[in-house]
Amino acid sequence: MALLPLEQAFDHYARTLGPLPAHRVPLELALGAVLAESPKARIALPRFTQSAMDGYAVRAADGTASLQLVGTAAAGSPTPVHVGPGQAVRILTGGVVPDGADAVARQEIVERDGHGIRLRQTVRIGEAIRREGEELAAGTVLAEAGQRVTSGLIAAFAMAGIDTLDVRRRPRVAVLVTGDEVFRVGHPLGPGQVYDANGPLLRAWFVEHGYGEPVIAYVRDDEAALEEAMSAALDSADLVVTSGGVSVGDRDFVPVVADRLGVRPAFWKVAQKPGKPLWYGVRDGKALLGMPGNPAAVLVCLAVHARAVLGRLEGETATHPAWNQGLLADDVDADADRDRLVRMRLELTDGAARLHLLPRQESHMLSNLASAHVLAWLPAREGAFATGERVAWIPI
Repeated sequence: MALLPLEQAFDHYARTLGPLPAHRVPLELALGAVLAESPKARIALPRFTQSAMDGYAVRAADGTASLQLVGTAAAGSPTPVHVGPGQAVRILTGGVVPDGADAVARQEIVERDGHGIRLRQTVRIGEAIRREGEELAAGTVLAEAGQRVTSGLIAAFAMAGIDTLDVRRRPRVAVLVTGDEVFRVGHPLGPGQVYDANGPLLRAWFVEHGYGEPVIAYVRDDEAALEEAMSAALDSADLVVTSGGVSVGDRDFVPVVADRLGVRPAFWKVAQKPGKPLWYGVRDGKALLGMPGNPAAVLVCLAVHARAVLGRLEGETATHPAWNQGLLADDVDADADRDRLVRMRLELTDGAARLHLLPRQESHMLSNLASAHVLAWLPAREGAFATGERVAWIPI
């Protein structure tokens, strides 16, 4: 079977998955979710004409004449006073500019004497004033459906009077860790046994990216046991991730069990290193990603493929990862048949991203993660990549 080019995997996700249903949530619970609507401002911003600084609301035409103080306007406490010729109102930042005033003189250019003031210099009409609606009018679209809600958007929505949002439901995730040889850390190991890194890695990754605690099951290398666990996972989750059992060994049961359970295969084996045996299929809008058993391959598949699948389930507009550009700081070997996804250390120098090759890149090795910031995408080719070449990268 020919290996699927990495870029085409994203096209498969886009074709086979649609967004989960939308639900309405309070603004404070929307962080990290994907918008199912294009929210509109409920009020103008600013809502009223206001002072941009502490000072005095005046009529610019009065110039540097002595002015009589006739009131105070603080933020949240407007004054009913009308500013006439020769008059001024003490005003604080955010205060409503009173009728009659057309400028704010900052307090640094004002001399105060009892109940009067004098400006040491003239002001222009509109100076230090924020006009009602100058940022946006009520009804202005603040963000588009398909955008992920960030802390900045939360602030923008709140200021515009939006207290609830229609967002896509966050995907429910189930994880199946396979292998007779893997045991959870903290237990003594017998001959031929290893500590499991995939379960902790998968759990931590989904929690770190805002998907909450996945349901994790450990499944021995037994076809019937895997079928029972996978069936339960497909019934309860929107995304099922398995680790191990997807290659061509005698106990690699994931593809055959998935097929038996009605999961329609989309592809098996991607032209990437690590992570070649990746298996992907869909049943009733639910995704199954069968990842290899080596932990570095799992990490790569999470950062590249799981992220793309989750984005489709959440209705993100983008269908492909947002690859950044950087310069290689070292020579790096290429692979003639597969794209390499290489863990690297990112350094920002004079505005340029420089990518430093880390040792211990094999798929069973994770110890370089203490220094790894990104995955660099090195397309398949015959010759090595030279220092200074521009390549694509994403954060791990």
